[in-house]
Amino acid sequence: MLLAASDLIKVVPGLMIWTVVCFLLTLFVLKRYAFGTIQHMLDERRDRIRRSIEEAENARTEARKLLEEHRALIGQARGQAEQILAEARKVADSQRQRVKEETEADRQRRLEETKRQIEAETHRALQQIRTEVAELTLVATTKVTGKVLDDADHRRLIEDAIKDLDFSVLEEAPR
Repeated sequence: MLLAASDLIKVVPGLMIWTVVCFLLTLFVLKRYAFGTIQHMLDERRDRIRRSIEEAENARTEARKLLEEHRALIGQARGQAEQILAEARKVADSQRQRVKEETEADRQRRLEETKRQIEAETHRALQQIRTEVAELTLVATTKVTGKVLDDADHRRLIEDAIKDLDFSVLEEAPR
């Protein structure tokens, strides 16, 4: 084994020359045909990577810009929504007030109409009471005197009976 190891380390000038010639020939062929193509492919790849990085940076910058615009638009939309809600509340309040006023006016109108109807019914009832009092007075007078009276006597007796009665108490009572 020692012998074999020493053969490997032994300097053989012919083998060394052929090894150097083969190395230089391989180096020339690689430099002439392979290294240029490999270098060109490496340069293209480096350029593509650089362009991709620049595009990514541009896309990131654009995305940040769009995000800021989006946030600003959302802020504006919220402000507009709050403004619309405030206006809607104002409109609702004014309509609520208008309906309340209309309801109150309608209630007052109905109250006045009811008062007028009550007054009309009171006057009608008083007129009917006057008529019935006059008729009762005639009947009572006829029975007391025992004679039949003519129209002039009837009118005079009715006016005297009604004149003595105080109907103003009846007119003021329902009010």
